[in-house]
Amino acid sequence: MARTEEPGVALTVNGRPVRIAGDPDRPLLDVLREDLGLKATRFGCGQGTCGACTVVVDGEAGLSCDLPLGELEGARIETAEGLLSDPPHPLLDAFLARQAGQCGYCLPGILMAAKALLETEPAADRRRIAEALDANLCRCGAHHRILDAVEQAAREMAGAT
Repeated sequence: MARTEEPGVALTVNGRPVRIAGDPDRPLLDVLREDLGLKATRFGCGQGTCGACTVVVDGEAGLSCDLPLGELEGARIETAEGLLSDPPHPLLDAFLARQAGQCGYCLPGILMAAKALLETEPAADRRRIAEALDANLCRCGAHHRILDAVEQAAREMAGAT
């Protein structure tokens, strides 16, 4: 008897293996929110221009509203819920300490863009942090506090205070 492969796309989301069946053109954002119940990733513009839906895909920041499920076979996806480890990721502590958010709508995307940056460039300076977060729109005016928080998290992750 021949073994048949289970239908769908296999992913690892926040360290948990999942298999999602359905339309391969469906955006990852919909899968995260509707199928997996991960609501931190936000729908902003739906066109990949605001950054609210940013997640980490295989170590790089990606816009989940623009990523079709069918192109993600075997991918490792991280969402803001994945930052809620024990202890919490240093970015969370730094954003709280620096009061780096107001309404909070954009913060999950900003946090994930910052996480992707600090994983590849742990010694990123303020200019580089600003560049990495440039695609994430925030209308609350917390930009300086956001940059301060990412710098603080980078120091904490490097073992300095």
